[in-house]
Amino acid sequence: MKLKITLLFALWLLGSNVSFAQTNQEDMSTLSIMTEAAKAKNYDSAYKPFMELRERNPKFNRAIYVYGERILADKIKNASGAEKVAYVNDLIKLWDERMTHFASKTPKGEYEAKACQLMYDNKDILNKSNLELYDCFDAAYTADKKTFNNPKSLYTYFSLMVDLFDSGEKQDKDLFNKYDDVAEKIEEEVKNYSVKLNKLVEKEDAGTALTSKEKRYKKSYSSFLSAYDLISGNIDAKLGKRANCENLIPLYKRDFELYKNDAVWLRRAVSRMFNKECTDDPLYIKLVKAYDETEPSADTKYFVAGVLLKEGKESEAITYFEQSYDLESDSFKKSKLAYRIGVILKNKGRYGQARGYFRNALKLNPSNGRPHLAIAAMYAASANNCGDTTFNKRAVYWLAAEEARKAGRVDPTLKKAAAQSANSYTARAPSKADIFSAANSGKTIKIGCWIGSSVTVPKI
Repeated sequence: MKLKITLLFALWLLGSNVSFAQTNQEDMSTLSIMTEAAKAKNYDSAYKPFMELRERNPKFNRAIYVYGERILADKIKNASGAEKVAYVNDLIKLWDERMTHFASKTPKGEYEAKACQLMYDNKDILNKSNLELYDCFDAAYTADKKTFNNPKSLYTYFSLMVDLFDSGEKQDKDLFNKYDDVAEKIEEEVKNYSVKLNKLVEKEDAGTALTSKEKRYKKSYSSFLSAYDLISGNIDAKLGKRANCENLIPLYKRDFELYKNDAVWLRRAVSRMFNKECTDDPLYIKLVKAYDETEPSADTKYFVAGVLLKEGKESEAITYFEQSYDLESDSFKKSKLAYRIGVILKNKGRYGQARGYFRNALKLNPSNGRPHLAIAAMYAASANNCGDTTFNKRAVYWLAAEEARKAGRVDPTLKKAAAQSANSYTARAPSKADIFSAANSGKTIKIGCWIGSSVTVPKI
């Protein structure tokens, strides 16, 4: 009797395995038909097997969702009216299903933001209000800020806040706080991709060729940095005059007593006042002092230095700038700080000191080309003071042009500006006729004063 029961169980198990194998084979066949059609961009043919597999075995393979997204996106593109609404809603549903069945491969912030963006892009046919859409993005951002990093969605998120402010549905402090949230998020992402890109730039600078995989990574990182640079400018433009001194000063005066011990609020208030050039108002000094007393840091020393500089206390200001730089431990922030200090010293005509900070900025973040452009501009501005003959003075422009070209080589966001600057400086350098007349072809010319460098005359 025991042997009979064991035999029956074995036969049932065998039957189950055969059934499972048949089901698995059927799913594999359907998946293959779907993927081959989708890869060929024959989305109409891919739709039926996609829907069959999605309903029959939604956990079978992540490719259901990868290709399903493309299939439904094509349906949305080519549909209209109620049919388009149905496909939009189905794509949102597909992303929800992906989060259910492949949670570890479906970052919440990224996919919820994609759903919000799809609704925004189709808001007219979906009858979605700005407030509904903003709440959608806000929920995604709050749930998973780390993976909410798509440049377009970050811009849309902030743009909706501005629209709600203009319609009276959001207050001024809501607007400014959201601006800070999004601006800080963009800075985080710029840091993230800059660190990755810097490793590849340093490898190339050392004379080592990048692998094909590294070249693809470099192109991707550069693309993201260009996108973040674009939307950073766009959110500033969208905010526009809503954040001018006339609006900021009354707001901060009103809220100062409430937040005077809140370091985050003080940092944001001081930064915004500084960036909007509201530094002449006594409130700015009050905010800076409160910030420095509440949480002394590299940041606070920088702003104190700015106040001292405005008061004409240059030597004290330089001391605070040095303290600020020495206190900063984060290499990316230290690079930004070095650049900011360099710009201030450059504007004060302290070119030698400014170049030192610009070069420090480049060491810490070699994929930022702005310090190169600043150094080039200082060289060009010093041309008349750093040569002993007319030819040698104009030769400084070759040095400026070469420095400008470096900016374009390392920074994808500055290729056009760098090329324009380099061409402008080259046009002011000695011509071929000048080189011939001075018999300087191929010679090395020493540049004096604070520049302390040399330049090789082009051969003719």
